[in-house]
Amino acid sequence: MTHPAPTPPVLHTHRVRLGYADTDPAGILYYAAWFPMMERLQSEFLFTQGLRQDRWKAEFGWWTVTRATQCEYLAAVGLYDPIRIELRMGTIGVSSFSFEYEMWRETDEVLAARASITLVSVSPEQTTVRLPQALRAHAEGWATAGA
Repeated sequence: MTHPAPTPPVLHTHRVRLGYADTDPAGILYYAAWFPMMERLQSEFLFTQGLRQDRWKAEFGWWTVTRATQCEYLAAVGLYDPIRIELRMGTIGVSSFSFEYEMWRETDEVLAARASITLVSVSPEQTTVRLPQALRAHAEGWATAGA
């Protein structure tokens, strides 16, 4: 009998009330509006971990760039809806790792969207490099946080 893989722990949470700028003329969340919210949560999380993305190139000779994004839209959300965005560790590869996101409408605890962002480590010449050990150690720790 196979058991489903355990859900990774929530590493960081952000709450937002949707504003007019987040919606289309019908007052429903514009589909692309999730991505800046996810990136903001990712940047804030890394900052709280002492990882300043703006300093990686100068300090370490590498940095990360977004390689892939995806989002599944599961329920409509609209103007003034309170939203909770949760960040979890996704996969860890040779030169990349991903964060997974869930966006919840808090009024009724409906999962509105599920998404991921994959980051790849690159050299100053923009060529892919192995995930630096310091960053890999963080990612592996995040994957097992609370385990």
